[in-house]
Amino acid sequence: MKVAIIKYNAGNVQSVQYALQRIGVSSVVTDDAETIQKADKIIFPGVGHAGPAMQYLHQNGLVKIIVDLKQPVLGICLGMQLMCTHSAEGDTSCLGIFDSEIRLFESPVCKVPQVGWNNMYDLKSVLFTGLIEGDFVYTVNSYYAALSKDTVAKTDYIFPYSAALQKNNFYGVQFHPEKSGITGETILKNFIQNI
Repeated sequence: MKVAIIKYNAGNVQSVQYALQRIGVSSVVTDDAETIQKADKIIFPGVGHAGPAMQYLHQNGLVKIIVDLKQPVLGICLGMQLMCTHSAEGDTSCLGIFDSEIRLFESPVCKVPQVGWNNMYDLKSVLFTGLIEGDFVYTVNSYYAALSKDTVAKTDYIFPYSAALQKNNFYGVQFHPEKSGITGETILKNFIQNI
């Protein structure tokens, strides 16, 4: 099986590669359109800023390539946010795959960014096969995806928001499965083996 991790100068790519290695899956990190198109599974990870990330995708001709993909695609953290319609981070127009906007957490009492373990609920995707309501995942985010018709898991920080999104062959998680222990490993296995 060919697994491609999309390169777009965002952080955290190696952590995802190591997590895949732990479940016996090799992958290639690439921004080559043909390699991405020919992969069986695609992971779109990232830690960074929405504006420069989208700029890189535009400059390297990857926007249409990603939107037109037919094989399973998993967006992680910034990768998921870029698959939404718009991000408040840098007032950035995104890929528009998911019908959700990315907004900044604002609270006089809660710390931003949110850093640490948070539980998920209302799980509605094959990604979560073998998990139970309330399982914990590791999260680092200042921005969040609003609840929408594409929401397939929820979590709470200040208020409920989308822990995961799904539309057709596109999946997205706000948290970091590569840092979420056995729960995250299960999610990655589900994506690789069951989708």
